[in-house]
Amino acid sequence: MTPNAKSDVILQRMMDLHPKIIDLVLDRVWRLLEALDHPERRLPPVIHLAGTNGKGSTQAMIRAGLEGAGKRVHAYTSPHLARFHERIRLAGQLITEDDLSAVLDECYEANGSTPITYFEITTCAALLAMARTPADFTLLETGLGGRLDATNVVDRPAMTVITPISMDHEAFLGDTLTKIATEKAGILKRGVPCVVGPQPDPAMEAIEARAAQLGAPLLAHGQHWHVWEENGRLVYQDETGLLDLPLPALRGAHQVQNAGAALAVLRHLGMGEDAFEAAMTRVDWPARMERLLAGPLVGLAPRAELWLDGGHNPAAGEALAALLAQMPERPTHLICGMLNTKDARGFLRPLAGQATSLTGVSIPGETNTLSGEETAKLAADCGHHTRTAPSVAAALTAITDATPEARVLICGSLYLAGYVLRDAL
Repeated sequence: MTPNAKSDVILQRMMDLHPKIIDLVLDRVWRLLEALDHPERRLPPVIHLAGTNGKGSTQAMIRAGLEGAGKRVHAYTSPHLARFHERIRLAGQLITEDDLSAVLDECYEANGSTPITYFEITTCAALLAMARTPADFTLLETGLGGRLDATNVVDRPAMTVITPISMDHEAFLGDTLTKIATEKAGILKRGVPCVVGPQPDPAMEAIEARAAQLGAPLLAHGQHWHVWEENGRLVYQDETGLLDLPLPALRGAHQVQNAGAALAVLRHLGMGEDAFEAAMTRVDWPARMERLLAGPLVGLAPRAELWLDGGHNPAAGEALAALLAQMPERPTHLICGMLNTKDARGFLRPLAGQATSLTGVSIPGETNTLSGEETAKLAADCGHHTRTAPSVAAALTAITDATPEARVLICGSLYLAGYVLRDAL
């Protein structure tokens, strides 16, 4: 796909249909879905996921498991990293340029000039494409929140999933865990079972309160299912019995918890051993502690160990710090770019004990980026040894000129990760 592909032109037009990037109401979505003859009513059985951390990884493991059992699976996720097509999988394959352009065009025409946000109209396009393509399951990941998210339009999904909740997007979801969890729990539906990942007590209480109102059965971590690592294996237990599986291909202790939620879903759907094994071994989810093995940056630093992660909130910082602490000892340098809408200190603080240095960079093309200097100052306040660079490539060159075999982790934002991956294409 070239930058001037037809879908890019339509997507740019869609950006102009509403002055706000985020505006949480469902009225515009319902209006457009009605104009499209309600594709959300014609989807294969839906599994709807919300949460602050781990939605994408959990969805990817569920998809790998279902596909390992021979099922055809639609999947919708956001944001994309290198190109928009990543957001929409139809029966296991990324949507083609022709199909994407066709559904975008159709939604644009059906909407007319009426205000609608970019996420809302592109979500409608995804639902339209999925409704027209045969499959066995549909995986829908919320963009932000749950109750008023554009994906929350399916009356009766097969299941819902709530991954771990932490503080994030407070301006839109509320300034306490209870408020945020209440918004996320808005995806629960009457009588529909919900798999719940590990939660802080206030979040769990909010989820349980909503589930009680709706009579939605909960399958909760620590109550109905347990998961842990033992002797380099993943062990999962529920009332059906034990599973002894390989550790998930996605790295980190937090991915063990995400794997548990995925396995709980697959168990409830009646999947078997092929699905459980595939969920662990066949899962692929870019920019989640991804080792970079090819591309221009690898060429710049052939002896370095390069990693990429898109985590950006305090919980992600803690998960990354825990993972770095478990890795073989090696000088570890961070290249970090963050948005000014995120809790940068909360992300950076737990990483201070694991990094030799942190180089602040701005995120190219992002209006809400912190400057490299701003990121470096915040990091210094958290105890990091800091410097700045005009680009990721310049930062990497400076690090590896001094320490050619360093471990370098590029982190702080999915938008920075997307920039790195686009540059690698």
